[in-house]
Amino acid sequence: MTFRSRVIAATVIAAALAVVLASLASFLTSRNALTHSVDESLLQASQHTEENFGSTPSFLVLAGGTISPANTAVALVDATVKAYAKGQVKGDTFRTVQFNNQAWRELIIGLPVGTVIASGNSDFSLATTAANVYLVPFEGQVTELRGLVRTLLFVSAGVLLMALSLGVILARAALHPLEDVTDDIEDIAETSDMSRRLVEGDVDELGRLRRVFNRLLGTVEDSQHLQRQLVLDASHELRTPLTSLRTNAQVLSRAQQLAPEDLEQLTNDMVTQVDELAALVGDLAELARGERSEGPVLQFRLDDVVEECVETARTYARIKNIIIEVDLETSMVVGRRDRLVRAISNLLTNAIKFTPAGSEIRVSSSAGIITVSDSGPGVAEEDLPFIFNRFWRSPLSRALPGSGLGLSIVDQVVSELDGTVVVDRDPQLGGARFTITLASV
Repeated sequence: MTFRSRVIAATVIAAALAVVLASLASFLTSRNALTHSVDESLLQASQHTEENFGSTPSFLVLAGGTISPANTAVALVDATVKAYAKGQVKGDTFRTVQFNNQAWRELIIGLPVGTVIASGNSDFSLATTAANVYLVPFEGQVTELRGLVRTLLFVSAGVLLMALSLGVILARAALHPLEDVTDDIEDIAETSDMSRRLVEGDVDELGRLRRVFNRLLGTVEDSQHLQRQLVLDASHELRTPLTSLRTNAQVLSRAQQLAPEDLEQLTNDMVTQVDELAALVGDLAELARGERSEGPVLQFRLDDVVEECVETARTYARIKNIIIEVDLETSMVVGRRDRLVRAISNLLTNAIKFTPAGSEIRVSSSAGIITVSDSGPGVAEEDLPFIFNRFWRSPLSRALPGSGLGLSIVDQVVSELDGTVVVDRDPQLGGARFTITLASV
C-alpha cells in the first residue's frame, strides 16, 4: 500500500468512526427521548386512572388468572404479567410488546394483597395479589425511529463518499510537495551529483526534511572530496618508492656485473623502500579506519601508556645514541588505549627522526597532558598551519624517510578522544614541542 493510499484510508476511517459515533448517539438520544415521553404518559395514567380513563387502555390481572375487563385480549397476558400478578416479581417495569402486528408500550405494576382498586363509582380491596397493566400505542414512535435509521444510513453513506473524495484531493495536495522532494532526491541518486541542494522552503516538517537532507549531502560531498584527495595523495606518495623499486629491480637484473658492495647497497635500498611502502600502507589503513577502533573504551592510567611507548621508542633511539628523559605523574583518562598508544608512538618516532645523534628528547605526562619535546630544528612558523595535514612534509623533512601521515594520525586520534594537540618550540631543547591535552578523570 502506498503512502497516499494510507493517508486516504486513514481519512476515510476517521470519518467513518466519527459518522458512526454521531449516528449512534443521534439514534440513542432520539429513541430515549421518545421512549421517555411515552413512559411518562403511562406513569401519569397509572397515577390518575379516573382522569385518564378511556385515553390509556389498561386491565387488571388477578393471581388466579382472572382478567378485568373480561374482553381484554388473552394474548396480552404472558408469563411476565402472570409473574407480577402472582407476586413473584415486585415493583413495576416498562417494556415494548407486539400485539395485532403493532408495537405497544406497556407498564406492568405489581399490586400486593389489600390494594384498593377504583371500579366505576366504587372501590374494592384486592383479596389476592394482582398486576395492573397500562398500554399505549408505540407504533408511531417505532416508525419514526426506523425512518431516522434510514436517514442516518443515507447521511452516513454520503458523508463517507464525501470523505473519500476529500481524502483523495487532500492527500494529493498534501503529498505533492513530498513528491517533489522525492523526485529531487531520486534525481540526485541517479546523477550522483552531491553538489546539488534542495530548496529548503518553509519552516515546517518538509522544510526540516530538506534541510536535514542538505546537511547529509554536504557531509557526503565532504567525505567524497576527502576520499578523492586521500587517493590522489596516496598515489602521489606511492609513485616515488615504486619508481625507485622498479629502477633498482632493473639494476638487480644485472647483479653479476655489480661489485659485492654495490649489490649489498642495492639490496639494502630495496629493503628500505619496501619498509617505507609497508609503513605507508599501514598509515593509510589507520587513516581510512577513522574512529572505528577495535579497542574498547576504558578508563586507564595515562602515565602507564606513556611509559610503555617510551620503552619501545628507546630501542630505536639507541641507534642514534639519543637519550629520552621522562617525567611522569599519575593521571587517569577515558578512551581507546590502542589508539592513544599509536598517537604517542608517532610523536616519539617523529622526535627521534629529527633529533640529532647524541642529543636529548624529553617526555612528560600529568593531569591528562602529554608533552614530547626534541632537540631538532623545530617547526618553522610558516609551516605550523600545515603540520597536521595528510602527506604534508616540510622542505627539511623531504629528504628523510616517512609518509607524511604520522602527525595526521595523531590529530585524528586526539580528536576522537575529544582532546587537542598543538605544536610550538621548546624553550630549553630548542626543537619542536608537541602537547596533547586530554580530559582527565
